[in-house]
Amino acid sequence: MKALVLNCSLKPSTSDSNTQLLAEVVIDSLRTQGVEVETIRLADHDVKPGVETDMGDGDQWPAVHAKLLDAQILIVATPTWVGRPSSIAQRLLERMDAMLSETDDQERPVAYNRVAGVVVTGNEDGAHHVISEISGGLGDIGYTIPGQAWTYWNMGPGPGPSYADTEHGHEWSTSTGRAMASNLVSVARALARSPIPPPPS
Repeated sequence: MKALVLNCSLKPSTSDSNTQLLAEVVIDSLRTQGVEVETIRLADHDVKPGVETDMGDGDQWPAVHAKLLDAQILIVATPTWVGRPSSIAQRLLERMDAMLSETDDQERPVAYNRVAGVVVTGNEDGAHHVISEISGGLGDIGYTIPGQAWTYWNMGPGPGPSYADTEHGHEWSTSTGRAMASNLVSVARALARSPIPPPPS
């Protein structure tokens, strides 16, 4: 079983990412359950704006799209900015919109029988809103969202330190992240045994 983590931090991989640090909790838990995990920092890639799988002119989304189709588990990891997902997370959903019209050899939407979850960090609140936005979009695209398929960390109202600068709330975020990984794997295995059929014609 394969999992793909798409880190939507605004920082390239040459910079530390608080979001990546929390995502590593989920990644480690997935690996202990035998899942092969790959992480992509989308800020490292030229992902053009648009709602098609290939926008041409050096667009690097098609390679990411291929990895989406090769994974049974998707994790979208994003910081919170102004109470919302990062602009990169929004672009991710816009590019995944093309998957709505893509089908497999049984005429099922290509996201069917794949599961997804969300990791959110931010030193201010808004995590539940971000989780809802991303989970709702992924559900529309065809992913199955298990119960409690998310974890998050925030410091609380107002500006403050980031995830890496404090131990505040880490125990809760870690235990929730491990539960998230367990739920994702359990539902992915259930779908492998009993796949969702094509939509009725």
